[in-house]
Amino acid sequence: MSMANPTASLPRAYLFVPADRPERFAKARASGADAVIIDLEDAVAPEAKERARDALALALDESAPLVVRINAAGTPWFDDDLELCRHPGVAAVMLPKAQGIDAVCTVVETTYKDVLPIIESARGLQEIYSIARVPGVIRLAFGSVDLALDLGIDCAPDGAETELLAFRSQLVLASRLAGLAAPVDGVSTAIDDLQRLQADAERARRLGFGAKLCIHPKQLAIVQAVFTPTPERLDWARRVCKAFASAGGAAVAVDGQMVDLPVVQRARAVLRDAGQSA
Repeated sequence: MSMANPTASLPRAYLFVPADRPERFAKARASGADAVIIDLEDAVAPEAKERARDALALALDESAPLVVRINAAGTPWFDDDLELCRHPGVAAVMLPKAQGIDAVCTVVETTYKDVLPIIESARGLQEIYSIARVPGVIRLAFGSVDLALDLGIDCAPDGAETELLAFRSQLVLASRLAGLAAPVDGVSTAIDDLQRLQADAERARRLGFGAKLCIHPKQLAIVQAVFTPTPERLDWARRVCKAFASAGGAAVAVDGQMVDLPVVQRARAVLRDAGQSA
């Protein structure tokens, strides 16, 4: 993937770029995004699909691989999109409208690439535990806008999307049960509302997500900061691990709080996410 932070174990901020705007590809690669997603699906009009795919084919570079969001299974463009994704310049395939294992398996078996299914429908939620266990799936992504549409949910205008909390939690649970990395939260559509973006990213982190989809470069810094442990959090994690080791694995107090094995495991995860050892 196009990695801006080589010490990070997984991308925190994925940046979408329309495939029919090839003049933006280089800027996206240089934007600081942890991973760049070239979008052949929602961002491209039907009459421009083939032209966009051709433009992407010319831009693919094995030395700077990209994630590609293909068109959904059952669309006229699916097979040709898969063929393109066999290119070594494609790091992973993002599969929209994932509703069962058949399409996911087809992507894996055709492209030999890692897959990030987007869960954005009632059927996708119903099949999420099977989808998460398909070999080759590395991470689930949440399609909040399409899921709300599919379920007939009208989210309150405050932007908090409390109506979708239960569905977000299903992605976190399915990912954990399948041994996947923490899932990727959906987009925040209000590009200029950075306060809302901050709140959205913090909500996702608290719920157990590990990354977020972005639709504009100005969103990257906030998302990356939210999903990166603060210096204070890292210091806490190091002190917890040191105290626990000094106690020989027995429960011990740190900052007036009892520390036992589950707390230590959380501290180790914080350090691991920051690319550090306990």
